[in-house]
Amino acid sequence: MSADYTQADLFFKIRKISRYIRLYGLSRTLAKVRGQYHTKATADFDGPRWVNPKCKDPDAANRCVAIIGCGNYSFSNIAYYLAKHDPGFLRAACDIQKSRALSLCKAYGGGYAVTNWKEIVGDPRVKLVFIASNHASHAEYAVSCIQAGKHVHIEKPHVVTQEQLDLLLAAMKQYPQSKVFLGFNRPRSRLFRELQGVLARESGPLMINWFIAGHEISDDHWYFDVKEGGRVLGNLSHWTDLTLHLVTLGKAFPCTIVPATPAGAKSDFMVSVIFADQSCASITFSAKGPTFEGVREVLNLHKGNVLANITDFQYLTFDAIEKKTKLRLRRRDHGHEANIVHSMVGSEDEGGGEAISYVEATARFFLAIRQAVDSGEKVVLS
Repeated sequence: MSADYTQADLFFKIRKISRYIRLYGLSRTLAKVRGQYHTKATADFDGPRWVNPKCKDPDAANRCVAIIGCGNYSFSNIAYYLAKHDPGFLRAACDIQKSRALSLCKAYGGGYAVTNWKEIVGDPRVKLVFIASNHASHAEYAVSCIQAGKHVHIEKPHVVTQEQLDLLLAAMKQYPQSKVFLGFNRPRSRLFRELQGVLARESGPLMINWFIAGHEISDDHWYFDVKEGGRVLGNLSHWTDLTLHLVTLGKAFPCTIVPATPAGAKSDFMVSVIFADQSCASITFSAKGPTFEGVREVLNLHKGNVLANITDFQYLTFDAIEKKTKLRLRRRDHGHEANIVHSMVGSEDEGGGEAISYVEATARFFLAIRQAVDSGEKVVLS
């Protein structure tokens, strides 16, 4: 999800691109720009399927990836990083909008474009499916792909209801040969991995504080459709998942979730969590206006002898008693590339895929937080 900058004035566009080149580099910025115009594509195709006449060797063994949901994120993140790893990766692109399926398929040299996701499920040459459609559809597509013996990478959130979670877990247990990967990218970012290494040497509970400034979106945005899970599932799940990685599953539950959300608020909320090991977390999400540099996020954390801070996944500082360490990346690294490529590589490895316990725990956690925010009442998750 990102704002539409194609209608901005030229001076704004130049400033935006210049800033992003400094933050992400030229190639990544160009992918983001192309992604903006990709969502504006209007060309489509006749019939249910478009076969790319320029696709080189469409039946090649390595051309085994399909993407369901061809929005901006798929274009400028998923397909971009997969193409860096293997330019001939894409077999099929699927979207309910023909123009988007066609645009992504052409841009990345895919074999064909379709609007019916069941064609992806029925294609025996598709081995790995990236699911980045609207949130309420993720679980249905994933379960069908798993039952067909395919590996899946499910963008967040992987479910929007407990019923969907039950179906996904049942499919994972029944078809263990199908590997499941989740789209929570930040745990694979360089600075977060560095921080986890530092914290592993400390003992005791954590004090965690997240502040996130997200994109401002209009009240009629599809994120706010009741069945899609709102911004808790659509956005905040990134940081609820990160918090579980910090506390670790074995020390997290049962936990108590206390919301502090203004009445009627759709995008501005706070939640506090007390975990089983007495770790405490406060997560604040604000979307009161535009964020020129994209999502802004700050973590402040204290565990044992360590005080740590991550800012925008570009800066990490931590104090361990008298020793202060500062790390600065040349470019922001939210872990997108590492996570997306991990799913491709992991689908080919014997031991790849997420543990069922993790898939369940992170979902139950963000579903409970949504319940607390929506109801305005404390929730205890056992």
